[in-house]
Amino acid sequence: MIDPHGDRAVYRQLADQLRAEIAGGEYGPGSAIPSETTLMQRYGVARNTVRLAMTMLREEGLVVTYHGRGTFVRDALPIRRISSGRYRTAATAAADGSAQEASAYRAEATHQEVPATEQVAELLGVEPGTLVLERRIIFFDGSLPQQLSCSYVPLDLVAGTPVVDASNEPWAGGTVAALAGIGVTVTSVRERVRARMPQPEETRSLAVAVGTPMLTVTRTMFAGERPVEAAVDIVVPGDRGELEYLIDLT
Repeated sequence: MIDPHGDRAVYRQLADQLRAEIAGGEYGPGSAIPSETTLMQRYGVARNTVRLAMTMLREEGLVVTYHGRGTFVRDALPIRRISSGRYRTAATAAADGSAQEASAYRAEATHQEVPATEQVAELLGVEPGTLVLERRIIFFDGSLPQQLSCSYVPLDLVAGTPVVDASNEPWAGGTVAALAGIGVTVTSVRERVRARMPQPEETRSLAVAVGTPMLTVTRTMFAGERPVEAAVDIVVPGDRGELEYLIDLT
């Protein structure tokens, strides 16, 4: 299975073998990977080869290593599905006055008044330095952090309203419902989705494994032609989130 004379580095071959065994279920979520000594004997490779292979698998987010305990296959994580349909549901409920479904997630939120950066100002159509309300929110599924959101609304739009109170997060119906409650009707939403590696703050806040990519959504909400909210960004770890969009062409 391991060809020491092959074109592919031996540690990469070993990583390929272990990756296939994980995918095939030989090592399920939470299972221990054999020790370095066992792998050395099983595959006839050097200790450094095993360590390089494990580094690859850790960087791919497949395994985690605990000092003094060993290396384990990462547990399967709950998936947070982010659907474009959530905006229409919230907008419809706000328009007809029906009750909004409470968020299934716990949130830790901090709000503060800050001057708009150039990026935020461009999204909101205001001058850089204009005061905006910054809303930083971490959403949890139980104890597991699932999503980090940093969004901004013009301060002159929400000053003196319940929207500025961080204790109201998470809003049933989200930002669409929060704005509807102060008489602002969101009529359209623009999103840009990208993938990138996490920033240090995101790694800490979302407790992600080394090598886990992030899904990021830059969002702008509009009330007619006016931008009323800008999220820079909504960040979801790639191993515990998915984005779902329905594009209706009829």
